[in-house]
Amino acid sequence: MKQRYYSLDVFRGATVALMILVNNPGSWAHIYGPLEHAPWHGCTPTDLVFPFFLFAVGNAMAFVMPGLEAAGTSAFLKKVIKRTLLIFAIGLFLNWSPFIKWSGESIVFKYWVDPQNPESGIRIFGVLQRIALCYFFASLIIYFLKIRGAFVMAAAILLSYWITCLWMNPSDPFSISGWFGTAIDMKILGIAHMYKGEGIPFDPEGLMSLFPAIVQVIFGYFAGHYIQQKGKTFEMLSHLFIAGVVLVFAGFCWDTVFPINKKKYGLALTLYILQV
Repeated sequence: MKQRYYSLDVFRGATVALMILVNNPGSWAHIYGPLEHAPWHGCTPTDLVFPFFLFAVGNAMAFVMPGLEAAGTSAFLKKVIKRTLLIFAIGLFLNWSPFIKWSGESIVFKYWVDPQNPESGIRIFGVLQRIALCYFFASLIIYFLKIRGAFVMAAAILLSYWITCLWMNPSDPFSISGWFGTAIDMKILGIAHMYKGEGIPFDPEGLMSLFPAIVQVIFGYFAGHYIQQKGKTFEMLSHLFIAGVVLVFAGFCWDTVFPINKKKYGLALTLYILQV
């Protein structure tokens, strides 16, 4: 019988509870500050919900990966691709649902792109789509590169993302209008299929911010793998705590040159390992 780690169950349950609280804060006109997202740079408890889910995906992956590796590459790819497509499709159809809407005095079909307004359409990305893609790429990285290779890849992704932000727009790399990912999303996705809740077309689950989010899943895998290796011991707990403190300190130091920002998944990633 497999050993159960109740701390991970508590972590997932607490994340779901926080999500429910954030989505149902009472009066939207009088929201308690920590239950709102940071306007741009910064981090509130609300900003931790989605990264916590990605971290939990990585945790769960650590427990199922040995079985997938034993099944062979073909079985692994089949399961990962099937699960990725299913989760992505559910998220996309939720964005499209209920597929019809009132227009004037009649019910019309919700077009992929509104023929009356070419800048309005069905949003392609979202929370579930981000989870699906992060799960897919993190699974491939971990399966084929193993622990050491995944660690190197995670570091390379974060550093490359930071350097790309600076390189693509040296004068204003971290503002909502200056961040390079928005222009790429507009070019590939199209304005019609992007999130517009920030007042301008900007997708917090867009293509470029996907890369550091993948690292969040990999971090979750590292923690889950280490927990399995050491078991329920003081050594495991103390080492994870020390690693968490070091990473939080590193995150706040890096914040001075690469701002913590959940909406474009900047350095906020390094904060979450502590929560295990």
